[in-house]
Amino acid sequence: MDVFGSFALILAFICAVYAFGGGIAAIITRHPLLVKSTRQAGIATCCLIFIATFSLEYLFFSDNFSAAYVVAHSNRALATFYKVAALWAGQEGSLLFWSFLLAIYVFSVLIAYRNKNGELMPYVGVILAGVQIFFLTLNNFVASPFKALAVPGANGAMDLVARADGNGLTPLLQYPEMVIHPPNLYSGYTGFTIPFAFALAALLARYPGEKWIHLTRKWTMIAWCFQTAGILLGAHWAYAVLGWGGYWGWDPVENASLLPWLTGTAFLHSVMMQEKRGMMKVWNVWLVFSTFILCILGTFLTRSGVVSSVHAFAQSSIGSWFVGFLVVIFTVCLVAYLKNRDYLKSENQLDAIVSRESSFLFNNLICWFPALPFFPARFSRFCRKRSRAPKLTWARRSSIRSTSRSACFCFFLLVSGHFSPGGRLPWRV
Repeated sequence: MDVFGSFALILAFICAVYAFGGGIAAIITRHPLLVKSTRQAGIATCCLIFIATFSLEYLFFSDNFSAAYVVAHSNRALATFYKVAALWAGQEGSLLFWSFLLAIYVFSVLIAYRNKNGELMPYVGVILAGVQIFFLTLNNFVASPFKALAVPGANGAMDLVARADGNGLTPLLQYPEMVIHPPNLYSGYTGFTIPFAFALAALLARYPGEKWIHLTRKWTMIAWCFQTAGILLGAHWAYAVLGWGGYWGWDPVENASLLPWLTGTAFLHSVMMQEKRGMMKVWNVWLVFSTFILCILGTFLTRSGVVSSVHAFAQSSIGSWFVGFLVVIFTVCLVAYLKNRDYLKSENQLDAIVSRESSFLFNNLICWFPALPFFPARFSRFCRKRSRAPKLTWARRSSIRSTSRSACFCFFLLVSGHFSPGGRLPWRV
């Protein structure tokens, strides 16, 4: 099954490359058969990822200790319940799990809109295929979960071996909520790819009206709900298992998961301004872009070893791949915006400070403010680690976080459209 899973991933990568390249050709030529074939290639990519993921799970359930990943994260005594969680216990498996969840979203979108929005969907398909290509590159060539267990032989060559038993799952992950928390959080991260793809596609295609917002609303809500559930479950696990001293005592990875939730929340509120007043179009596009970028940034922090965390994997060269991906994403978004910024021109202007329109603007700003202490805190810690400067005490760090973010949260409640007085302010006419 390890060879079968590896072959499925290779085929998925080939299909994704065709969906990406063929999709660009379909956009240029507008040939209906090419559009259809690239959509089918995208669906085939998702199906092959499903097969690869189920193949890895089969290796766990069959106690196949000839696979290095199974040896590292499972053993014969491990309960069946936790053999499911072993899939995302390590770097390689969690990246495959990311591809699996993304494939569920992509498959659903390609099927749901296969005969709709003909001018927009080729762009969406190309963007989704581009994201899948990145993760399939990692799955195949950087961190494959299907590597066989091997030891140096007498002649210097590597000999394949099979262990009698594995190392088992780390005790920190043998907790019921850890079978639920990562899938919810990952489903939030991967789910925000869909509104990102539609927003970028609408900008590139100069798609008329606000229809892309209507198309992405339910996908954004699904991703936001999963992200919310994942954060709450992770908080409870932190209290029950790790015994952390409070919400603001979360480590860098937990803080990073909060950032796309904040920008996603701002987007869900801000789109009402575009629908009702034709305003904040630039805000909405960049809120979607930044939400997806922050999802990738959080993944980078977890997998690069840049920060110390119980969630983070060991120091790895995989971080450079994510840095490159972040640069590509930001460059594409910036170029698309600069080229088509006239498409985002507002139909109305903000002409009163005290109005419901202004409360939405303040709401967007305040959703960004709690994120601001995160970046200097993380980068200053990184710089202190490299320069061997004295560290701040835990109490000092907790005090800084608590003061800054609590003030931002109180202001957020004040200006939010759901609380007085923001919710009672009238629309301008």
